[in-house]
Amino acid sequence: MTAQLTVTHTLGERVVVAAGGTDVLSYVYRPDADPYESLKPYAHPLRTLGGHLVSGYRPHDHRWHKGLQMTASHLSEQNFWGGNSYLGPDQGYQRVPERVGSMRHDGFARVDAAGDRAEIAEDLTWVSNGGQEWAREARTLTVHSAEPDLGAWALDWTIDLTNVRGEPLRFGSPTTAGREKAGYTGLNWRGPREFTGGRIITPGGPAEQEAVMGTPAAEVPWLGFVSGHDDTDGHSTLVFAHAPENAAEDAIHPSHWFVRADPIPSVAFSWAFHEEFELAPERSFSFRYRVVIADGAWDAERIGTYLAARTW
Repeated sequence: MTAQLTVTHTLGERVVVAAGGTDVLSYVYRPDADPYESLKPYAHPLRTLGGHLVSGYRPHDHRWHKGLQMTASHLSEQNFWGGNSYLGPDQGYQRVPERVGSMRHDGFARVDAAGDRAEIAEDLTWVSNGGQEWAREARTLTVHSAEPDLGAWALDWTIDLTNVRGEPLRFGSPTTAGREKAGYTGLNWRGPREFTGGRIITPGGPAEQEAVMGTPAAEVPWLGFVSGHDDTDGHSTLVFAHAPENAAEDAIHPSHWFVRADPIPSVAFSWAFHEEFELAPERSFSFRYRVVIADGAWDAERIGTYLAARTW
């Protein structure tokens, strides 16, 4: 049996989705204070149905990491990730404020809850540091499948992005700029500090981060991240899954995984891990992702069974 969902919208600030009395997702769309962190909406805090916190916010090592957020670390020499920019093997990371862009909240097409499903549909504009509008985005967050008996709920995150710049947009990552195994970009999750050293699970079972880093979604359609909690007993599991079309041959570019358990807990659905790709003027691309948030330590069999029973 699924829990009933409710939505509370604090105008100009955030949308909170609750399941069975627990605030499981807070979507913050007001700007933060520091433009250097790449101002953009984010989802934090994220909580399990049991109330456990499973997202981190502005950790001291990376102040621009904020829960679950859409990013683009390298986009036509702009940084929509936040923080220092990787400029290549010779220069490494540098503080270059004029490279840091932002994502402007333009409005909501829809914010509602109906029974066991809640939806946040948002319009955004990606703006370069100089104030030029580079892309229009239609974003949808759908919360569903909140099942107390299983201790789990699911979030589907959809992006549809259109180039309005008037010239091609080039999407890359630190790896495309020369840093090995650092292909972070796209939808990114940062876990709380206590998730450091967590277990990574793939369809084949537990895996080391080095074995998963940079693997294609076509080969590894989902991965899990399991950790215990400080202060209270128990574990939580997050599952990150690509929609089938993300790995299709006609996708704009192959998707890969960025994942770290050490020195920080982080997972990204990387859309430009190994190679850059271009989006031509007035052209669009779309991706769909699913994040499952569960109480308890799930294994590969349980994750696979759960995902197989819930179609896109």
